Amino acid sequence: MIVKMRFLNISGPRDDIDRVCEKYLSKYEMQIENAVTELKTTENIMPFVEVNPYREPLAKAEQFAQLLPEDREIRADLSESKDDMLALIRDLNHDYLGLMEDRERLKLKKEELLGKENVLKPFSSLKVDVHKALQYQYMQVRFGRISLDYYRRLEKYLADSLNAIFLEAGKDKGFVYGCYIAANADIAKVDNTFRALHFERIDVTDAYIGTPKEACEKLDQDIEAVQKDIDADEDKITALMKRNAAKLLGARKRLQELADNFDIRKLAARVASEDERDEFYILCGWMSEKDVDALLAETQDDDKISIMVEDERDQYFGDPPTKLENPKVFKPFEMFIKMYGLPAHDEMDPTMFVALTYTFIFGAMFGDLGQGFCLFAIGGILYLTKKINLAGIISIAGIFSMFFGFMFGSVFGFEDIIEARWLRPVSAMTNLPFIGQLNTVFVVAIAFGMALNILVMIFNIINSAKAHDKENMLFSTNGVAGLVFYGFLVLTVVLYMTGHKTPGNVMLVIFLGIPVLLFVFKEPLGNLVEKRHKKMEGGRVMFFVQAFFELFETMLSYFSNTISYVRIGAFAVSHAAMMEVVLMLSGASAGSTNWIIFVIGNIIVCGLEGLVVGIQVLRLEYYEMFSRFYKGTGREFKPFHKQSE
Repeated sequence: MIVKMRFLNISGPRDDIDRVCEKYLSKYEMQIENAVTELKTTENIMPFVEVNPYREPLAKAEQFAQLLPEDREIRADLSESKDDMLALIRDLNHDYLGLMEDRERLKLKKEELLGKENVLKPFSSLKVDVHKALQYQYMQVRFGRISLDYYRRLEKYLADSLNAIFLEAGKDKGFVYGCYIAANADIAKVDNTFRALHFERIDVTDAYIGTPKEACEKLDQDIEAVQKDIDADEDKITALMKRNAAKLLGARKRLQELADNFDIRKLAARVASEDERDEFYILCGWMSEKDVDALLAETQDDDKISIMVEDERDQYFGDPPTKLENPKVFKPFEMFIKMYGLPAHDEMDPTMFVALTYTFIFGAMFGDLGQGFCLFAIGGILYLTKKINLAGIISIAGIFSMFFGFMFGSVFGFEDIIEARWLRPVSAMTNLPFIGQLNTVFVVAIAFGMALNILVMIFNIINSAKAHDKENMLFSTNGVAGLVFYGFLVLTVVLYMTGHKTPGNVMLVIFLGIPVLLFVFKEPLGNLVEKRHKKMEGGRVMFFVQAFFELFETMLSYFSNTISYVRIGAFAVSHAAMMEVVLMLSGASAGSTNWIIFVIGNIIVCGLEGLVVGIQVLRLEYYEMFSRFYKGTGREFKPFHKQSE
């Protein structure tokens, strides 16, 4: 069902807008429109330019709430006043920034220590006291690394003429780490030689005591101590937030409400005056009729608020938004409607129609008592726990699958467990005049399609009447003319196939010929009944050529649209045939069932064919039914507080 909407204008003193938003509008769903745009003819109208003062503390409250442990027992404390909440956020922010500053300082210190450790680690195997070695009076020590290729050449220099000693510490990724020692008199020559061999100096200071290994152990201890201080700061932050958890959660909730209410100013307008005390605000938007009545009743004694309801607003300022309200069992199917497009305010809501036809056709195409129960159970569990709309649709479709499985006598493909209450899709046949023998489910599927086509034509006539579109209602291929033509054609076919006497030639001319003429002259007749003065474009010849091809397309669409429903019977037959294959592969047909293959086969058929059938039924809904009566040009109703969320 489409909820009836009404347009409101709400006004009052400018400084009273927050009270109105908090006391009244927060209770009701209202789609607020931009008042400056809507009321552009009003004099002295201006937008609000105030900055929302609650967004920054709300952001802090959100940040602090993320630091709380996941504890469902914590309940929000909503007893604090607005000033107390803002003071709480300020105090928490002050303490939090102090702890964060100390933690960042410790992190920098840790990174510095890690950097020193990374410098010393490659030299851990050296048995050299770093502090003493760098303080030698007559010798110089240089730490660094050299690539393996140049290291071989270095060994030759050391063996031949270079007055230096190289102490190797280890190898890593193509480099040799170590240090060389040379006398003060030779250090310049040695440095030049090592530099020529691309020796990379690594700066090791004399601040380390003991060997590199001992220095690394001392650095590890320092790093561990700093990390403990960092963890302590994090524990202090968590404890700080936990002590104020209830008040913090309450502040977050309350600040969100205050921020959302203040944001209404973005869509509100103010009427300027020389005296600011005389300025007033204007809010306008759509609200359901039920909420409008409740709001008017609640505000009747409030002299600071003025509400004006404009019942004919849609005739002058656009169509109202669409809000769907259906029983819970049909609620999941609103997903299909939104995928296609919401109905306009003067259209019928097709949700219930889609729910009934979709599940019924799905069950006929996927008729199996066992597999239907699996769809019903799994879909129902997912819908109840996860609120997945598609799972709810699958669950309801599973009920109809169980029904048709019972009628077909099929349980997980077995057709000897229960008797078929109606027919077996594969073997049931019907003799028809002119055609001969044809599968019964195909005949029933086409007859069902004819009935649906007639029904959706009636829907189109209703929608056209609600939209005051007389041309489409009377002369279109899906209007009264189309209903008479197609209905009489269906009646003739049914009488012929059942062996009854068909209508005479005169009736055929009347009930088929006159609608065809209405199809051809739809545009001029529409101009006549709508009292439009419109000239024929392109001349008479072009008009009749275009009318001929449109008529040909119409007849083709009637035929293709009807035949399209054969897929219902085709999938019912193919499902039974596929399950016969599964039973054969699992050995069930021979009496010795391999249950693993049987279960896997059922899962594959249930998953794969269920997906294909679901898509095919949706195609029938959209292309064969919706195209005849439904436009889906409505816009969704978006209450302001939901937009904020």
